[in-house]
Amino acid sequence: MRRVHPAAPAPCWGGIPRPRSQTPVKTAIHPKNYRPVCFFDTSADYRFIINSCVETRETIEIDGTTYPLFQLDISHKSHPFFTGKQKIMDTAGRVDRFRRKYGME
Repeated sequence: MRRVHPAAPAPCWGGIPRPRSQTPVKTAIHPKNYRPVCFFDTSADYRFIINSCVETRETIEIDGTTYPLFQLDISHKSHPFFTGKQKIMDTAGRVDRFRRKYGME
């Protein structure tokens, strides 16, 4: 017999099978063209393959297999948040004035 701590909550439904939903499972809601797609980050020269239903016009061959190709401008390999290389855009010297004002030079 399994010992249970006295303060442990009771199991949901007390071991009784959960009731099944009375509504039928929806059909024809999933995309038809769900397949492996190669995403190419043009700024970092990085490719990754993942299942998607994105529409593409180009293809690429990787290791003898042809994949639809979708080109990205930015991905986790090139985004400043993930790479740690933040760029500060100086608009009319605002950044310099802020740094001088708060002694951050």
